[in-house]
Amino acid sequence: MDLPVEISIQDFYFSNSDSNSGSNSGSNSGSNSGSNSGKSPVLEEQWQRWMQQWLEMLEEELPEAIAYELSLRFTNDAEIQQLNAQYRQKDQPTDVLAFAALDGDYPFLEDEPLYLGDVVISVETAQRQAEERDHTLAWELAWLAAHGLLHLLGWDHPDDDRLEEMLEQQQILLTKVGFTNY
Repeated sequence: MDLPVEISIQDFYFSNSDSNSGSNSGSNSGSNSGSNSGKSPVLEEQWQRWMQQWLEMLEEELPEAIAYELSLRFTNDAEIQQLNAQYRQKDQPTDVLAFAALDGDYPFLEDEPLYLGDVVISVETAQRQAEERDHTLAWELAWLAAHGLLHLLGWDHPDDDRLEEMLEQQQILLTKVGFTNY
């Protein structure tokens, strides 16, 4: 089945690579806020395919609509810390935030796409986590995007059991698009 999905990619991390002085060698020594290590390891078209596949897998959890929309924003620690402080009262960077549009009891037009919400990922935190966990930045970004997507669909992890269920579902989603276990 081909579920209609529109993904808006907002790249405020990798897209700034042209404005950095010096060469982009791909190394990430000394992560400074606002700096980056070059091009995104995942192309926009790949994100579109992955989200499409993930939403098709999770279709029974989706409210009925003619199509679905969401945004995926890549940023740095400074911006995600600001959002985390503003919306979660935690004045520290985090890896991923999800702002679910389905949380409210808002009406939507049946002949318009259903907006699921926004997923915001700190690439700087993702890079540190990828290094700590000994996997690629692409894997970590996919892991965080899957986590954020599940939050948009109402998944949460208030306790260890629910967290374990959510992590298992994330792994299923990553396996679907070709990533294996850690």
